[in-house]
Amino acid sequence: MKIALKSLLRSAAPAFALAAAIGMAPGGAHAQAYPNQDIRVICAFPPGSGADVLVRYFAEKLRPIVNRTVIVDNKAGAGGNIATEFVARAKPDGYTIFVHAATAVAASMHLYKNPPVDVGKAFQMAATINRQPFMLVVDAKSPYKTVADLTEAMKKKGDQASYATAAPTGKIMGEIYKNVTGIKAVEVSYKTAPDSLNELTSGKLDYGMHDPVFALAQQREGRLRILAVSTGKRLAASPDLPTMTESGIPMDLTGWWAAMVPAGTPQPVIDQINKWFVQIVSSEETKKFLNSFGGDPNIMPIDEAQKQFLKDVKDWGDYVKLAKIEPQG
Repeated sequence: MKIALKSLLRSAAPAFALAAAIGMAPGGAHAQAYPNQDIRVICAFPPGSGADVLVRYFAEKLRPIVNRTVIVDNKAGAGGNIATEFVARAKPDGYTIFVHAATAVAASMHLYKNPPVDVGKAFQMAATINRQPFMLVVDAKSPYKTVADLTEAMKKKGDQASYATAAPTGKIMGEIYKNVTGIKAVEVSYKTAPDSLNELTSGKLDYGMHDPVFALAQQREGRLRILAVSTGKRLAASPDLPTMTESGIPMDLTGWWAAMVPAGTPQPVIDQINKWFVQIVSSEETKKFLNSFGGDPNIMPIDEAQKQFLKDVKDWGDYVKLAKIEPQG
């Protein structure tokens, strides 16, 4: 009986070893198999917006790399909060990727009284994409050629002056400009920057604080004129555009975009997403694309990107207080 048992154990040993290997395999197998289904890339603004243009570019570049269907899913509304909440509550498996301004996500914690999620805990940076400014724009037909020209005119108009915003960074930029100069312009908030174009070019609005994708495109078309950018230093993408600081309005609002995933996404999956985006951002074609929309390519290690994001969450609290912005309900 003992001999038979020993023989049985010996014959079963390879099977036990195989079973053990299989039991240890799921994590590794999952990482190797990823992706094995369609990937959704979430955009926080509607089709045709500046954000949508950037998101769709990266979705198109991802498709041949991942060899899977990559779907752009526009979750527009509530200043980006609908998309933010959707991604934060998505399954953390790497199949839902949020391509958006990390700075805007950080700002949402302070621009709303009841933010839908604690973004510092809800998101993990998977890859960084670019650094970009916001831009102070006026109608191309206006007499304002510099920030000083605009400021002088707005002081004379008092509370009859008005300006457009469509994103958190534009709101902060607008408030800092007013606080430093003492002008009384009234903010008019739009769902997207293009929604404000008719009012800007018709003279109903005096100026706007808008994203570079929209601003540069409209400048190229001869509709708007860019007076200054929000970054502390000039970017390589737009070396001829002066900063607000150079124009006497000290600020350093540098936006940066990232590929974000829900917290809890497995590290091997995060690493894989990072490799994809680094490959895309590193290309000369992407550099030209980002430059054409006012941004410089920005590649950071994952841990540094996460630290920067958490710092931005804190810093935006300070910006909101500095600008004396009342959080929305």
